[in-house]
Amino acid sequence: MITNQRTIQKAISVEGTGLHTGAQVTLTFHPAPPYAGFCFKRTDLAGQPEVKAIAKNVTTTERGTTIASGEALVNTVEHVLAALVGLSIDNCYIDVDGPETPIMDGSSKYFVEALEKAGIKELEEPRDFFEVKEPITLKLEEEGVELIALPADEYELSVMVDYGTKVLGSQGFRLNKIEDFKKEVSDSRTFSFLHELEYLLENGLIKGGDLNNAIVYVDREVSPDTLNKLKKVFNKDKVSVKPNGILDNLDLHHPNEAARHKLLDVVGDLALAGKPIKGRIIAIKPGHKGNTEFAKLLFEKIKEQERKPAVPVYDPGKAPHYDVNQIMNILPHRPPFLLVDKVLELGEDYVVGLKNISMNEGFFVGHFPGAPVMPGVLQIEAMAQVGGILALSTVEEPEKWLTYFLKMEGVKFKHKVVPGDTLIFKLKLTQPIRRGIVQMRGEAFVGEKLVTEAEMMAQIVKERD
Repeated sequence: MITNQRTIQKAISVEGTGLHTGAQVTLTFHPAPPYAGFCFKRTDLAGQPEVKAIAKNVTTTERGTTIASGEALVNTVEHVLAALVGLSIDNCYIDVDGPETPIMDGSSKYFVEALEKAGIKELEEPRDFFEVKEPITLKLEEEGVELIALPADEYELSVMVDYGTKVLGSQGFRLNKIEDFKKEVSDSRTFSFLHELEYLLENGLIKGGDLNNAIVYVDREVSPDTLNKLKKVFNKDKVSVKPNGILDNLDLHHPNEAARHKLLDVVGDLALAGKPIKGRIIAIKPGHKGNTEFAKLLFEKIKEQERKPAVPVYDPGKAPHYDVNQIMNILPHRPPFLLVDKVLELGEDYVVGLKNISMNEGFFVGHFPGAPVMPGVLQIEAMAQVGGILALSTVEEPEKWLTYFLKMEGVKFKHKVVPGDTLIFKLKLTQPIRRGIVQMRGEAFVGEKLVTEAEMMAQIVKERD
């Protein structure tokens, strides 16, 4: 799995025809900085307005996904976004000199090729995944559409389609990891049924289509008159129906190409959630309407997660970074005033520690013995001891140093802590350590509940040689 954010090395352009307008369009990919995401720019409009590729900017999903901001809109963004996500690219600016992206052959293949030709650049910043923690479901009962997100270690997708026609039948496809997108999915072209194609052509809604950028499934008897119309529309000497039930002039890349293309669309539309996804997506009879509604739902889940403090994950079966004996080799505290049982993680600028609260704690003898509650000052002391371990990790022979706390601000006690609770502390440096002064922000959790928080300043002093 790709763990760092990525962009492209240099700008590169793709030219083609817009499916709906039939106009020539030039689309140019540009490198973008970390956390920029995907953003389209309409270079043909005054002021070159931008449209961020996020779910709230979706305006219509008729015959493709359209995003807009103010007067600027970009249609059929899904194949472009699918190529970016399929190559695990997180940040890219996309210029387009018209109201829609070029349809190319109806797949993501040519966008993938262009991006690879531009070169992929790995950035220093880590990827900011949306990790699916619990099942998320969307159903559109009338359309028979269902999308489900489940926890998983990779971004994997499964699609099932059935439109009640003999020519297409039931199809499915599973992509076990997004890294396989280029090989397994990117060349899968869009498709339509003949009756849909006739309607679109008669109403001037598909001026850039031809037999090279869409698979046309023939779902009814075709009269000679209809074939003559298609010959005229596509400027062909002959149009016929192949034995497998599709119009001629192209061959299927995959027997289940329709299902693979629907998966391609899901990848592109769910890019509008705004973050790379770590989870399994199951899509039944997906379409742009359901996909983008699901992207909006994921977008809201992401915003909900961002509003919550980042709760450290505690695995009781995993060996701690320091056990209590190792902690006593670093800190001068001893029971009953040692208030740290384990250090779970220790990084360059953060530490995660743990304290189990039992009824046997000495302070419960005199502090509300009839309704035992851990005193807030001792919660802060426990937090300070965990912070002391972070401070002392920056010096050699930490057992010869002491940590003195100088100041505490913004102390808040949000929920009571009682026997049976497990307190998880996370402290992070807010500034680099200078002249032995340590500034940290601390948070204490019980489960996913934030119970205590504080800003702390301490000084580390060498006491023994």
